[in-house]
Amino acid sequence: MQQRWADAALAVAFEDLPPVSAFPAVPGRRWGPGLWWSATTGRHVAAGSNAMRTQLMVLDRDPEVTALAGRPVRLLWRNPRGQVRSWVPQLFARYSDGTALLADCPSHPEAGGERAMKAAEAVAEACAYLGWTYQRLTPLDDVLAANLKWLAGYRHPRNAERPGLMPAVLEAFTRPRPLLEGIETVGDPIAVLPIVFHALWHRQLTTDLNTPLHERAMVGPGSLRHADAGVPTGRLHKDGGEGNDGYAEETRDISETAEDADTGAGGDEAGARRGEAV
Repeated sequence: MQQRWADAALAVAFEDLPPVSAFPAVPGRRWGPGLWWSATTGRHVAAGSNAMRTQLMVLDRDPEVTALAGRPVRLLWRNPRGQVRSWVPQLFARYSDGTALLADCPSHPEAGGERAMKAAEAVAEACAYLGWTYQRLTPLDDVLAANLKWLAGYRHPRNAERPGLMPAVLEAFTRPRPLLEGIETVGDPIAVLPIVFHALWHRQLTTDLNTPLHERAMVGPGSLRHADAGVPTGRLHKDGGEGNDGYAEETRDISETAEDADTGAGGDEAGARRGEAV
């Protein structure tokens, strides 16, 4: 079903929609399409690449994000020559203030070529018309990405279910202290570490994630309202990404049907900036 962009943005809960087209599985790539379990929503989000999964980690941990979806919408518009163009952003994130982010995860700033750049301009303008944001997400530093991946392994609530331990953990780090030192004041590190990592993921505790996480890393009290040092929120990303396994784009001319367009995404700068169709 097609609707005018402005109407669809008000009427459709994109966060509840499945992908409008499948993420491609490319033979020989080390990472293919999969599902990310979101700690924000308790549901799975389709991911098409390792780059997208990394950005999902960042957005899933952003306290301003309330919902996530993979490829839930296709934007269509006409370029100055009257040709239909379309684009399917890889990520959708809803913020607590009701605004939203549409985003892609390219492997480098020039990934996708001229068509992707034109689509980015068009989709960005269509989003700006609504007070939303479109971004080509920047890659994370390797250390930061590795730390987030490690903490993400403890994001599930089951890691905080040992009765009485979470309050003791938070009390142990009411002032910054080395990780292992604080853990040993609570109890057996094997039992306590998952709770500490869970608290770090959910920002109940904080540490510098730009340096390797180790037993002497300084850990202190956190805030659910602010990011850890060095961890950008989804609203701060621009131009770039890590990996590109699920990134697909192609242009469509006016003679092609909407069904034909389901296999890819493409871009140009007209139409979408006027919010003509979704």
